[in-house]
Amino acid sequence: MEALWQRSPLTASEVCDEVCEKRGWSLATVKTLLSRLVAKNAIATEPDGRRFLYSPLLERADYTGSESRRLVDRLFGGRAAPLFAQLAEAEALTDDDIAEIEALLKELRK
Repeated sequence: MEALWQRSPLTASEVCDEVCEKRGWSLATVKTLLSRLVAKNAIATEPDGRRFLYSPLLERADYTGSESRRLVDRLFGGRAAPLFAQLAEAEALTDDDIAEIEALLKELRK
């Protein structure tokens, strides 16, 4: 999805050029994933000769919002605080991350 959000429409080969080396994927893996995303109505296809062009149907912000909610629901019982606690305990939060979270919390309290 990141590749398609950055630039679209793309062919399966172009998506692979963007992600395969970084993730250790093959073109067949990309095609399988694209097919699944089409079935889920996350991306659209458009015939272009003997190939297809793929474009996102979901906005990045909408997708990340729903996936974040699912993560919190599934792993932390619907509560975000334990997620932040886990990240803090694992030292996965930088000082910049903490400052950004604090600023967001201040905004939410207004």
